[in-house]
Amino acid sequence: MSTLRNSVKLIGNVGQVPEIKTLENGRKVANFSIATNEIYTNKDGERITQTYWHNLVAWGKTAEIIENYVDKGKEVAIEGKLTNRSYETKDGQRRYITEVLVNEILLLGNKTNS
Repeated sequence: MSTLRNSVKLIGNVGQVPEIKTLENGRKVANFSIATNEIYTNKDGERITQTYWHNLVAWGKTAEIIENYVDKGKEVAIEGKLTNRSYETKDGQRRYITEVLVNEILLLGNKTNS
């Protein structure tokens, strides 16, 4: 049951070209987002699509795979865990970010034109 703690699995489409950085030690990090859709019927019988955006971070070999094979519109499945961090803006305001730290990525369907 311990593997159920802080576990995230998502299938969605990549929102923009992933941002890849190579750190001084040679390790790579990928930052990107995916959109997931929830479709439901409201009380008036209308079909509604709700889109949710998720910020993702991947390190090392996973970042290299993303760099080489993932592009805007690509459908992917990811498994990871939720992380939170904060930073201070130039004007002194504290900002908080929730991200998914990607452990595994699976490349799914063809790239879509969006």
